[in-house]
Amino acid sequence: MTRILQTEIAKLKKMILGLSAMVENSLHQAVRAIEDRDERVARKVIAHDNTIDQMELEVEEEGLKILALHQPVAIDLRFIVAVLKINSDLERIGDLASNIAERAAALATDDHVDLPFDVRNMADKVKGMVKKSLDALVNLDVDLARQVITEDDEVDALNRGVYDEVLGEILNTPDQSPVLINFFTISRALERIGDHAVNIAQDVIYMLEGEIVRHRDLDA
Repeated sequence: MTRILQTEIAKLKKMILGLSAMVENSLHQAVRAIEDRDERVARKVIAHDNTIDQMELEVEEEGLKILALHQPVAIDLRFIVAVLKINSDLERIGDLASNIAERAAALATDDHVDLPFDVRNMADKVKGMVKKSLDALVNLDVDLARQVITEDDEVDALNRGVYDEVLGEILNTPDQSPVLINFFTISRALERIGDHAVNIAQDVIYMLEGEIVRHRDLDA
């Protein structure tokens, strides 16, 4: 039974890593669509979201099947529970990447308007958080997971700065409000993706150490 369980767990790990790669690519392409004003790339990201949703369902079904058939304990149980939670966060990141792509597609058809904030800087930080959280999962790296959590405050601050900048631009150029709101929506989506990266990092810590760190100050 133990050998069968380990085979099933290895299969589940392969599935969650496959989903991770798909989601990371969607996020990368969505940001590229913004920077290049590329509607074609944006539409591809949007269309790919259904594939991510389907993969999320398959991972969930596999995880629940292992729980029901094998009743794992200790580290195996924590791994499966963590995967089920990470699976949900990955699906949400995919949804948010699709939302960003929708905004990118809309912006691509508008007259050119300079970005009111540094999309690349914020996007690079968020993509870095997602990559580190997934690397922490792959490499079973608690220190890297904790690093992701500490980086979230910087992304939150960037999002607040974008809100202030966009609000100022709307007051100065109200005719550009629809376009500017698209930019704020992109910023907000990036900030939420950062939150999901933090969730993944927290679940990695739980998986490896059995410690629940949500709502806790890691510097305390």
